Amino acid sequence: MSLNLLMEHFGASVGALSGVLAARGMRLDLFGVLVLALVTAFGGGSLRDLLANDAPPVWMREPALLQTAALTALLAFVLCRRWQPPGMLLELADAIALAFFTIVGTRKGVALGFAEPVCAMLGVITGVAGGILRDVLTRRVPLVFQPDIYLYATASFCGALAFLLLRDHFSVELAAWSGVAVALLLRLGALRFKLRLPVFHPRDIS
Repeated sequence: MSLNLLMEHFGASVGALSGVLAARGMRLDLFGVLVLALVTAFGGGSLRDLLANDAPPVWMREPALLQTAALTALLAFVLCRRWQPPGMLLELADAIALAFFTIVGTRKGVALGFAEPVCAMLGVITGVAGGILRDVLTRRVPLVFQPDIYLYATASFCGALAFLLLRDHFSVELAAWSGVAVALLLRLGALRFKLRLPVFHPRDIS
């Protein structure tokens, strides 16, 4: 199994987990939880593939990814009915999925021959779009649009940038894992220390 496919599987699994965790307290049945989990796991990758004109989306070409996400969602559904996970677990799962999906999307852009800025944007889209769809379906303001978000899309972009900068100087595997580490540590560090970008407050000129 290639590194990119391995990351796809891990990202799909953690993304599905975050979808299940987001469904807590919403009184959804098993079907509703599975839909939410799969949308979270594959929403970003599907949008990326459509934008890159690389159809059908990767989960349709690699059905094992669908099996991985569905199995994770089923196990999480059973477990979370009997155990109340800590609230931080959703943010942790979301951060891990963000990091892995970012690098998967960036590498996909590189493989398709896009310019580096486009590759980085494909990585960010892959990282954040699934979470946006999950939050919209659960009637929440998406994390990336919340005023008090802590380096969400920014962490994704920095991870993509780290991969692109390192891939010409080190092995692709080392660059990929370094990009994952940068995105994940930035996101978790921002959550821990409440780091965020400056907010634009226009001056009152009246």
